[in-house]
Amino acid sequence: MLKPFFIISIVFFFFTSVNVFSEEQPQSKVKGPITVTSETLTNDNKAHTALFEKNVIARTTDMTIYADKMLVYYKEGSGDVTKIEASGNVRLYKNGRIITSRDATYYADEDKAVFTGDPRAVDGENVVTGSVMTYYIGEDRSFVEKSKVFLKNKKEQ
Repeated sequence: MLKPFFIISIVFFFFTSVNVFSEEQPQSKVKGPITVTSETLTNDNKAHTALFEKNVIARTTDMTIYADKMLVYYKEGSGDVTKIEASGNVRLYKNGRIITSRDATYYADEDKAVFTGDPRAVDGENVVTGSVMTYYIGEDRSFVEKSKVFLKNKKEQ
């Protein structure tokens, strides 16, 4: 008999700051709410953190992140997410692309995620690896340190 476990869900609304006077700055593609589920949750209201452990899944309307553990930092009062530290078997799925690594940190103010620990991005049959991979989510672009790129040409029919 399988032991029942509790799925703990919490919904975070976060809003990344966008300079309304600049036409050059793209708006964030990450749209709230973020729904995070896990087997356990430890919340610390004094430190403004929520620690999700075991089978963690964070979903937005267009992106899903899986990890063994996520530490979510949020603002006092508003509850807006400021940072997420994910560790253990991290996987990000967005627009048919997959980024995997041992660890990742999401910075809401910069709308970017930094992947460390053998990061690997897969888009179809194309693969990019490196030592550190920074994904600028709102701009849909990446910066990879010590990169290796494996491109496979598509056959034309």
